[in-house]
Amino acid sequence: MRPSPTTPFGRFEKAWPAADRTDLLAAPVAAALRQWDDAATPDSVLVVDTDPEVADTADFSAAYDVPLDVSANCVVIAARRGQDVTYAACVALATTRVDVNSVVRKRLGARKASFAPMDAAVAHTGMEYGGITPVGLPQGWPLLVDAAVAAAPYVLIGSGLRRSKLILPGALLARLPHAEVVTALAG
Repeated sequence: MRPSPTTPFGRFEKAWPAADRTDLLAAPVAAALRQWDDAATPDSVLVVDTDPEVADTADFSAAYDVPLDVSANCVVIAARRGQDVTYAACVALATTRVDVNSVVRKRLGARKASFAPMDAAVAHTGMEYGGITPVGLPQGWPLLVDAAVAAAPYVLIGSGLRRSKLILPGALLARLPHAEVVTALAG
């Protein structure tokens, strides 16, 4: 593989505007991209076809020469207050860990917050485990984006499928529905 002139980092055979390759996106992700109202925004989102066997962050980074400080992970949180459960998503750089027990719990007004079980995260998002992304989350879900992610010129995130990834300006994540940029969401 040789470096692709269309990606700001990594070694990918080819990259495409994500809107042109919806076959590489989970259905909710493709639908969300179609709904973005800024005509230039979809062209700012690239998709790369990759090996699903190396979808996990550390393996992916090594296989495609993607620095961990441009890889962003999206985690699904189950926040509880009494009998009520609220699902939310958090996005942080792969070099950090989301502060679920303090920052996230307080932001969501929950008594308890934890990572959602894998089967619940997959069922609620309509995305594959290992590919969950903030683009195309269920309607009304809070989305907490670490300030370092929002400030990054470009980040690599999931596409909703394990077989591909999205590359986009971090600032676009801050513009997603129900997104809130949080300083020190992760450390």
